This record gives sequence, structure tokens and C-alpha cells, in this order.
Amino acid sequence: MSSRREFMGTTAAVVGAAAVLGAATDAFAEEVPGTDASVVVDEKTARDSIRAVNAAMRTNYADLKTKLIKELGPVVIVQNNAIGGRFRLVNKGVVVETVDPVPEVFELAKSIAHVPLGIYSTAASYLSDRIPNVANAARIDAHDLDMVSVEGPASTAWIVPLQAFRDKLREAKTRLPRANLPEDLQKSCDTILTEGIAFINNAVSTQRFDIPTFQEFSKKVYPSVRVNMKHSSAAQISGVGGLMKRWRTQLGEAAWSDLYVVVLSIWTTSELNQASIIIKQHMNQAKVASHLVDLPTAESPSDPVAVALDNLARIVQDNIAAEMVFAADLRVADALKGKEDLLSQEILVQLGGGPKPATAAVFGATGARKGACPVSHTLQV
Repeated sequence: MSSRREFMGTTAAVVGAAAVLGAATDAFAEEVPGTDASVVVDEKTARDSIRAVNAAMRTNYADLKTKLIKELGPVVIVQNNAIGGRFRLVNKGVVVETVDPVPEVFELAKSIAHVPLGIYSTAASYLSDRIPNVANAARIDAHDLDMVSVEGPASTAWIVPLQAFRDKLREAKTRLPRANLPEDLQKSCDTILTEGIAFINNAVSTQRFDIPTFQEFSKKVYPSVRVNMKHSSAAQISGVGGLMKRWRTQLGEAAWSDLYVVVLSIWTTSELNQASIIIKQHMNQAKVASHLVDLPTAESPSDPVAVALDNLARIVQDNIAAEMVFAADLRVADALKGKEDLLSQEILVQLGGGPKPATAAVFGATGARKGACPVSHTLQV
């Protein structure tokens, strides 16, 4: 039987525990305005309040971006297309001028140079999935070929669409002399068209389309394709270069020295993009690395200006954020200013393949890092 003393002791312990719990909930209620002290916050609610911090940050980030877009300029936005590119000059977030500067010969020369690609695209799904014994066999990925040759060689359904493409080639060849092209370009176009028609005729008559015979055709027309590539390149250099000189004069040297250029392209042409190569020669060379932005897209955006300015605004505001938020670690600051994910270096460290993270001790009183590159701020380790 419990004694009165034992009972009183137990009661006191319960009361004491309740008092501690009450103090804890009261303290929580004081920290979170509007929270009833009798309500115990569960894990989900607590975690949701943590998520709310990031949501608020994103809202504020978007608000800053909206304000910044209205201040962006001067900016040249390049939308790559079949006619050599559409160029827009933007200032204070507003399009000042839109120009298609490349001479028509660019489009015409490329159109005929694309004949081999047109034949391939029409019939490639009917190829055999076996890699043949050709000189570049080691360069052909077996899995890629298997996925491309989805229909396989048993079917001849490629014949009718290939004949339709041949009709386009015949029409172009017949009318080519009246296109008023430079003599060597007309000759190269005629060669490509003639050989393309002959290849299709042979493929249809033999009901055979395969890698070895196609490669023989493509090698035969390649010198002519190079002539067309030369004319297309010259036209683009002339058109884009002339426009850049005009806009430079229009804006003045001071404004032009701060020019940003955003080139929208698909992934397959985003590296060494033709427009970027040309424009680079006309920019402030000290700022090319940071002010020429090649922006790969999945496909040509419906609103290229909005896409370009949205991305550029992120770049510009992150340039300042990097130096303020990560003043203690300029390597991470460089990541925020560039293409690196902020967690990339830490992930590499944890996987055992990255440099050790910089610490505050690496920096002097002014924030400059010892042994760091004065331009990129990259720490030499």
C-alpha cells in the first residue's frame, strides 16, 4: 500500500512536469504569434514553416527580377533561325529595333546543302540496326542506330516519301539557273541536286537504302556542300557584322562597352554558335566572358525576348548577390555567378573528388583570397 508521503511525492512530480511542459508551450506560443499554448505543433506544421521561408525568398527574388528586367540594357537578343538569325536591340527592357540582317544567299546556300540530311531524315527509320563494315563503324553507336532504325529494312514504306522529296529536288534543279546565284554557288547547288536525284532513283529502283551506299553519295557531294557552307558563312559575317557596327555607332562607345548579348539556340548548336562567334568580335573584349550568354533551349521559344530577359535578369542580380551572400567564400560566389550548381563542389568533396571548401581563414581583411586568380577569383589548390 502506498504511503501518503509516496502519494504526495508522485503528485508533486506530476505537477512539476506539467509546469515544465506548460512553460515550454508558453514559450513556444510567445515565439509564434497567434499560437494557442494548449496546442502542440506537430512535425508537418513545423516543417511547413521551414518551407515557408524558402517560398518567401523565391517571391522576393521574383519581385527583384521583375524590377530588374525593366532596367536591362543595352542588350542584343539573337534568335537563331533558318534565315541567319533575328536580332533585337533592347534598352530598359524594351525592344528598340528588330532586324533580320543576313543576306538571302545564306538561306539559299544552306537549303541545298541540306539535301543529304533531307534524304537521310526521310528514310533513316528503315535502316538495318546492324552496323556495317564501313570506315567509321567505330564511331556509330549501336544503341543509337537501333533507336533510329525503328521501322527496319523489311519495309519499303520509305519509297513514296523519298520520291516526294526527289520531286522537290527536281523542281529546284530546273529553276536553279534563274535564281541569280554566284557562279560557283550555282554550280555546287546543281551538283548536289543532280547527285541527290540520282541517289534516290537508284535507291527506289533497287529498293535499297543502307549506310554504305548513302555514305558513298554523301562523300561525292561533300566538296560541293563545302562551297555552300563558304557562301552561307560569308553572308552571315557580312550581315551580322554590319548590324553590330551600326548599333555600336547608334548607342555610343560608353553604352556599347557594357553590352550584354543573349544568343538563344538549341542544344546541338549552343557551343561555338555561329552568331556568337561573329558578335564576339564586336564586343568589349574585357567583358565577353561574362556578357556574352549562350542560352540553349529545348526548342525555339514562343517569346524569345521574355525568355532572354528573364535569364539575363537572373544572371545580373546573381552577380551582385554572389559578392554579398558569399563574401566568405569566393569559390561559391563564382558558382552563383556562373553555371555551377551551388552544391556541386560540396557534393564533389563528399564523393571524394572535389577541392576542400574555402574557409574564412583563406581571406584577408579586404576579402581577397590568398593565392586566388585576380580575375576569376578561383582559388589555386
